Amino acid sequence: MTFDVINPATEKVVRSVPHTTLGDTDAAIGRAQKAFESWRNVAPGDRARLLRKFAETVDAHVEELALLEVENSGHTIGNARWEAGNVRDVLQYYSAAPERLFGKQIPVAGGLDVTFHEPLGVVGVIVPWNFPMPIAGWGFAPALAAGNTVVLKPAEVTPLTAIRLGELALEAGIPEGVFQVLPGKGSVVGNRFVTHPLVRKVVFTGSTEVGKQIMAGCADQVKRVTLELGGKSANIVFADSDLEKAAATAPYGVFDNAGQDCCARSRILVQASVYDRFMELLEPAVKGVKVGEPGDEATEMGPLITAAHLDKVASYVPDDTHVAFRGSSPDGPGFWFPPTVLTPPAGHVTVTEEIFGPVVVVLPFTDEADAIRIANDSEYGLSGSIWTNDVGRAIRVSRAVEAGNLSVNSHSSVRYWTPFGGVKQSGLGRELGPDALEAFTEVKNVFIAT
Repeated sequence: MTFDVINPATEKVVRSVPHTTLGDTDAAIGRAQKAFESWRNVAPGDRARLLRKFAETVDAHVEELALLEVENSGHTIGNARWEAGNVRDVLQYYSAAPERLFGKQIPVAGGLDVTFHEPLGVVGVIVPWNFPMPIAGWGFAPALAAGNTVVLKPAEVTPLTAIRLGELALEAGIPEGVFQVLPGKGSVVGNRFVTHPLVRKVVFTGSTEVGKQIMAGCADQVKRVTLELGGKSANIVFADSDLEKAAATAPYGVFDNAGQDCCARSRILVQASVYDRFMELLEPAVKGVKVGEPGDEATEMGPLITAAHLDKVASYVPDDTHVAFRGSSPDGPGFWFPPTVLTPPAGHVTVTEEIFGPVVVVLPFTDEADAIRIANDSEYGLSGSIWTNDVGRAIRVSRAVEAGNLSVNSHSSVRYWTPFGGVKQSGLGRELGPDALEAFTEVKNVFIAT
């Protein structure tokens, strides 16, 4: 069985990719388990050198990977270059980890007590279609660094860059079986990661609905999970902020990757006293977003991923309901939707549900307490922004907003040096940063009587 990968900007077939069968998935997991016995015993310095070589190999192919992602996912060429570079950087960052995977010496009576961070075994990584390269790297780089082997399932519609990364790993000298990419259906490959007893952890990024199913399935074997799920992040703009900058940057906090981002600031909360002025400033900023051919260096937003997803996003805006203003998008082939700003009433479906497209709602608030109440009135808690020139307010609101990642006077959510993850129904566990290794190890305690 094969699947046709469609270019979202042209609707043309890029390539047909064979799907991994259940039997092939079991065989790959078996190879990963066999490879684990030797990979875990590779000297830390040698494992570090192999990961650095992997990073160097990715670096030599950044432009190739970026151009492939433009076709594979409809990402703008600028974004795609960043994404390929992020894989390189994350590999480079975690290449330092094997030699720094420290345990502890704990003072006890009657002997010596030490701890070791032992690898788990085979790790299954399930990657979504919105950021195929970076999210793959966030899973496989720390897992490999900690001594685990990895089987990775890319999203069915965007497998091409993950497949190429698997090839580059082998070119870099990563041993056979240590890192395998298995394109295919979630119901076959992804589900087998959940049910196979040799897979000791599942890393999943995707919808909250599917994440709950994976978590329930993993519970049957007391299998570890890391889940990065949905979001409905708030961008809170206070009256004392740099209003011009807040309005000019707001479109890029939500329309990047055509809004197909769990961290998208898809709810803009504006203090009532400056609401009208903010909207005056926001309109030209939204209409100025350049939507078009992803390969064009000047393009800032590309298409949605599939025709079905376009229909879903459009269903939230029937007959221009609550539309304040819109940007533009190309005519003709491709799954295009213009940047859209809504001003719905509180509690409207567009305020509460993750649309996962270039649609943002703007809501007024009265004071700090009201802003926090509205921001937290969501089942999600992944990311968000706070715009204010009052440092005390920035700290107070940051502590009060229920989200795993917040930025003050910025829309940055992801830095590979720092932890990333959600609260509430936005997920479980943390990726990236210095502590990610612990998510891929077990702490073993050893007491030696003296």
